[in-house]
Amino acid sequence: MINVIEKIQSTGGKTAFSFELLPPLKGNSLDGVYYTIDTLREFDPKYINITTHRSELVYRKKPDGSSELIAHRNRPGTVAIAAAIQHKYNIPVVPHIICSGFTKEETEYALIDLQILGINNLLLLRGDKGKHEEVYTPVGHRYATDLQGQVNRFNQGFFLDGTEMNVAMQPFSYGMACYPEKHSEAPDLESDLKYAKMKVDAGADYLVTQMFFDNQKYYDFVEKCREAGIHVPIIPGIKPITLMSQLTVLPKIFHTHIPDELAEALRVCKTDEEAVEVGVEWCIRQAKDLIAHGVPSIHFYSLMATESVKRVAQAAY
Repeated sequence: MINVIEKIQSTGGKTAFSFELLPPLKGNSLDGVYYTIDTLREFDPKYINITTHRSELVYRKKPDGSSELIAHRNRPGTVAIAAAIQHKYNIPVVPHIICSGFTKEETEYALIDLQILGINNLLLLRGDKGKHEEVYTPVGHRYATDLQGQVNRFNQGFFLDGTEMNVAMQPFSYGMACYPEKHSEAPDLESDLKYAKMKVDAGADYLVTQMFFDNQKYYDFVEKCREAGIHVPIIPGIKPITLMSQLTVLPKIFHTHIPDELAEALRVCKTDEEAVEVGVEWCIRQAKDLIAHGVPSIHFYSLMATESVKRVAQAAY
């Protein structure tokens, strides 16, 4: 299986296109997933990311009226969905492997399943704390770099218990996250850069950014990365705004800055339909500018934004 970097390099210098999907809610079909792919496949996506979601502890009512605490996952099936997409569309898939909510053993089982399925591209992330947690409380790895160590050891042919694999398998190629506006838990950007370099020095083939709306912050970040000795591709991740509420929600959740010009345009919107138009126009400007600057690829966060992403790609590519 060709890895993400090879797919990006196959464009002959043209900026590649990719996007991210969420597994459907538990009990739902894959129709929504397939609709997004069918809508966006005309832009020749070089890969498709598939998010992974942890279990949350919730209270469930019992027949006798009492409550019990159970672990519940709203969106299971990342590995199976990755296999279904790769089989149906022959487009490389990049399932997320996260620390949050998963034991080291569960991670190993996922890696084994992915190897059997011939899926060899991953995105390694820490993941967010559970909704029931006041602070991030690991059941397996604490940091993405710890998870990276397990994947590296797996690539070397060893299981968690130290036993050696009987058959040599194709190693995983993986990317990891970076933050042009600093990770919310990092004390400063210099500290954040140190950890980004640790990821690359330990084997990350590329970095993909948290979403941003100010391209200059991305360009400044890339320059600092190069000065720090980080030379792998740094893929910008962007998203067209689709709701008026995202003006306040996105900065709160993702700690990203909304430029004044975009914020003012959203404030005068009276409906979400108007916000969609503002979001598409801004994202087109972002995409065109990134392409003009020769970025290797643009990664679109397409949740609730499939039609908007299509319009952006039609205008920018």
